[in-house]
Amino acid sequence: MMTNALREKYNRIMAYIRSRSQEQHSNENAQLIKTAELADLKVYYRDIASLLSEGYLEKIRQGYYRVVLSDHAGNNQSEAALIAALYPDGVLCMYTALFYYHYNDRTPLAWDIAVDKDTSKSRFALDYPFVQPYYMESAHLRYGVTLADFDGYTLKIFDRDRLICECIRNEKKMDAESYRKAIRGYTDDSKKSIANLLAYAKKRGMLRKVKERIGVWL
Repeated sequence: MMTNALREKYNRIMAYIRSRSQEQHSNENAQLIKTAELADLKVYYRDIASLLSEGYLEKIRQGYYRVVLSDHAGNNQSEAALIAALYPDGVLCMYTALFYYHYNDRTPLAWDIAVDKDTSKSRFALDYPFVQPYYMESAHLRYGVTLADFDGYTLKIFDRDRLICECIRNEKKMDAESYRKAIRGYTDDSKKSIANLLAYAKKRGMLRKVKERIGVWL
């Protein structure tokens, strides 16, 4: 049972969560809070351990916790909320993006996210949600990027032309069926832009390969 002292600290956390101003890439909507923020609220190790034990905090990864609402309203935060909070610099790609664009009907087993090659691998050491990072030069994260809505959260995602460019680049890492569906889905898509695809392929240094893979379908 939560003691009065612990409840007061939990209420202090909730007041802080609700008072935070809306900012781009804020973790507010996901009820995420960092250890440093808890310390500023005078919520320390023993308090955190007790709140975890009582089910009022959930550990997401080292230094990050999710605040569980005491009335259980809105308690089931979506995975998208956590992805938006933890990886504002990442871009959804590969199977996750293929599913979004309906180029694949198989529900992804992980959140595929393109990130800067210098990003610390420890950021992806999560029990939940499961994330599959794709490392690349930061310059390649600046083009062919658009926005998508996932459960009410806005996430960055490669546009359909850039996505297929990346799929062709990672052809040998994909299962054959998913790869064929991706190419077929793209070539049948009225919203595709071959001009954009070729421009992206040139930037990725794979123009010839893209022409060879796509040409037979057009």
